[in-house]
Amino acid sequence: MNAQNQPQAEAPPIRVNGAAITAEAVAAEAQNHPAPGPDAAWRAAAEALVIRELLLQRGRELGLTPEPRKDEAGRRETADEALMRAVIEQEVTAPKATEDECRRFYGNNTGKFRSPDIYEPAHILFSADRADKTAFDKALGEAEAALSALKADPKAFEGLAKARSDCPSGKEGGRLGQVTPGQTTPEFETFMTALEEGQICDTPVKTRYGVHIIRLDRKQAGETLPFEAVKDRIAAWLAEASWRRAAAQYVQILLGEAKIEGLDMGGADSPLVQ
Repeated sequence: MNAQNQPQAEAPPIRVNGAAITAEAVAAEAQNHPAPGPDAAWRAAAEALVIRELLLQRGRELGLTPEPRKDEAGRRETADEALMRAVIEQEVTAPKATEDECRRFYGNNTGKFRSPDIYEPAHILFSADRADKTAFDKALGEAEAALSALKADPKAFEGLAKARSDCPSGKEGGRLGQVTPGQTTPEFETFMTALEEGQICDTPVKTRYGVHIIRLDRKQAGETLPFEAVKDRIAAWLAEASWRRAAAQYVQILLGEAKIEGLDMGGADSPLVQ
């Protein structure tokens, strides 16, 4: 193998069992490989094209006929993509995970199988665009005044929400119903999750929507899901991981048997089956 790895357009072609991959082809492919710099993008593209060529050669050697499919978005494979897929499907097999393996994975990763915490917050929103300093300062002042009143009389929250909140939830006394992590803005979530049940946040909370006064009415901690509820998901994860390892090993075998000139593929990953 030759260790020439120059990303220059004038670099000599890479050859895979005699088939040339031009520098122009590598440069075009590099656009599909985001990398810290042009050298890294060039190398990733060159490796991908070498593996692609090996799979296509193997498909022709096996006499496979490409049968392009459409993905969920309706995009149709090219003939080359279909041929590479056919090679992998025919030549790569991976064992399915046993129930014992699934149970072992479950036992070692119980934190992955929890139902989310559920919160029932209420809020009063003083709407303002953060880019409009005057309007936002006014909303902040109104929120601070309202919060002072609520500290003196927490039971006034619902009536104040109905009278002052700029959120449609004001009609419901500010109640937002059940929410889980990720359903509110990061700032709102940070303060909400720190509250005790029945507690009103002692500081106005600023978000892109304006300024909020938040009360947490209820919190239900998530629970670990039983194995039976997640075993199919675990089996699918383990099968996918097993298949990817097998596909990567298959590509390494093709690389070991091939004559590759112009690029050192030692230690190369298999980007087409990642």
